[in-house]
Amino acid sequence: MLASSDISCSGNERTVAQEYSVAKLKKPITIDGNWNKPVWKKIKSMRLGFIMGKEPAFRPTVNVKMAYDDKNLYLIFRVRDKFVRCVNNKFNGPVWDDSCVEFFFSPDTQYQEKYFNLEINCGGTPLMYYNIIPRKNHVILDPIDLRQIEIAHSLPEIVDPEIKGPTTWTVEYRIPTELLKKYAEITKPDSGVVWKANFYKIGDKTSNPHYMTWSYIDKAEPDFHQPAYFGILVFK
Repeated sequence: MLASSDISCSGNERTVAQEYSVAKLKKPITIDGNWNKPVWKKIKSMRLGFIMGKEPAFRPTVNVKMAYDDKNLYLIFRVRDKFVRCVNNKFNGPVWDDSCVEFFFSPDTQYQEKYFNLEINCGGTPLMYYNIIPRKNHVILDPIDLRQIEIAHSLPEIVDPEIKGPTTWTVEYRIPTELLKKYAEITKPDSGVVWKANFYKIGDKTSNPHYMTWSYIDKAEPDFHQPAYFGILVFK
């Protein structure tokens, strides 16, 4: 069972869904965007190792860690980046145009084709939908509900003009599981429970467009809405 996926994009790795063990915490995490705080140092990271579409001129290095407790999911992304841009600060706006990290996940083990997509740009602005049929039938989460997701980000809300040089940034957040229950049936995270998920990095309207994934998607054109290619999250 893989707890970390720092891999290349070749060979049989393309055909095997990534797998990650989600650690259980004894107490809540302080959400402050600090990748190096002690609780995260004990948890292994995943690396987004695949590109959809054309190889960009610059490929960011993206790592993500995940944990949970009885009431929450916790995630932190660290991005070693260039050409960083962020101009969207409206909830449920086109944050994917900016330097943005994304978590797509199916929380109901009986209906794994249904999933949430949570997209947060480097300035900490979220978008979140619940998808019944990809790109055809979805529910947009109420911005009031989105405020229940506690988000910390290392960069300002707006980054304009674009930062062209090397820049490392983080986004960390806490998702209450009760929030998910308002929009979907969920299989509550617990030891042995398995969810399907994928993690992404995008910068659609930066000067270095790119489409990065954790679990490989066998499609010629970039499209993250592919639950059939989600990887595996095993809660410990």
